[in-house]
Amino acid sequence: MSRSRLIAQAVGPATVLAMGKAVPANVFEQATYPDFFFNITNSNDKPALKAKFQRICDKSGIKKRHFYLDQKILESNPAMCTYMETSLNCRQEIAVAQVPKLAKEASMNAIKEWGRPKSEITHIVMATTSGVNMPGAELATAKLLGLRPNVRRVMMYQQGCFAGATVLRVAKDLAENNAGARVLAICSEVTAVTFRAPSETHIDGLVGSALFGDGAAAVIVGSDPRPGIERPIYEMHWAGEMVLPESDGAIDGHLTEAGLVFHLLKDVPGLITKNIGGFLKDTKNLVGASSWNELFWAVHPGGPAILDQVEAKLELEKGKFQASRDILSDYGNMSSASVLFVLDRVRERSLESNKSTFGEGSEWGFLIGFGPGLTVETLLLRALPLQQAERV
Repeated sequence: MSRSRLIAQAVGPATVLAMGKAVPANVFEQATYPDFFFNITNSNDKPALKAKFQRICDKSGIKKRHFYLDQKILESNPAMCTYMETSLNCRQEIAVAQVPKLAKEASMNAIKEWGRPKSEITHIVMATTSGVNMPGAELATAKLLGLRPNVRRVMMYQQGCFAGATVLRVAKDLAENNAGARVLAICSEVTAVTFRAPSETHIDGLVGSALFGDGAAAVIVGSDPRPGIERPIYEMHWAGEMVLPESDGAIDGHLTEAGLVFHLLKDVPGLITKNIGGFLKDTKNLVGASSWNELFWAVHPGGPAILDQVEAKLELEKGKFQASRDILSDYGNMSSASVLFVLDRVRERSLESNKSTFGEGSEWGFLIGFGPGLTVETLLLRALPLQQAERV
């Protein structure tokens, strides 16, 4: 005998109602970062390695990055500046404090844009790869924001760069299965857990030192937006995840006494490029798109090689990945937060160019994150018309 649900489901799909972001005030220009990095780590006795690092920085597509860490903090924590020195305690101390602070700032920006009281937030979903703690960073963030004590919480640690898509997938499920739910989805990252001196034996670590930066992004998600009160930007219609074949060890991170140590294989761009079309093909066909160029793209800016190779594989027109390139240039790779910054940049570009939709003129598009596993996590989004968002 069937029974009706005690808690009603939403009628329509989950929507993105508002977005906010935040970065630390401290900025490093990419062109001069090698000098700072090798000075602060006392590594100027490695001129060949410094020259290699300079070349990596010059080819990174990055102009600047934001960091909580500065010269004073690093000089006060010399173990963080020594390769593989025991330093987990001081790294944890920084991350446990700064991840929620940055998350609060991004969340307040999203709540301000949403225009509703924070007491209407029913759920919080948060991800970070920066430290671990109990209670988690999501509770610390909820307290900093002054959210109600009965807000339902989900905390995800150590998911890596694909978690920006993951928090939206979980928020989507919560919003659609709980009528009236308003979910605050957050990613917040600081590089205090990964910063360390360069080493000739850990070149993939050198690549990470050239790419990663700090940042936090927050999204308000809810179904059935209230006309005249809420202004939806995107609808979320499908979410999928795939571990790519033959990708074991492609992206690994291990929490050690020396902090979080990343290992990256050179063929990460190739693995993603080889599989991405097949993974997304059925969904593209589902919305009736005959070409990849009919869609808009919010892709995690893991690095220029990934963007270049995927763009070429799908035969995309120039500019389809421009939002990703803009975020990579201005902030570097902020791990889980990056793809949410990219989605916000897609929205900004649509407004700047007065396009017909928030998908730079396209109705349908993909948000794509990728990270350890090698995992690809994707959402199919429908961009609403600019005029409709103003009218709702």
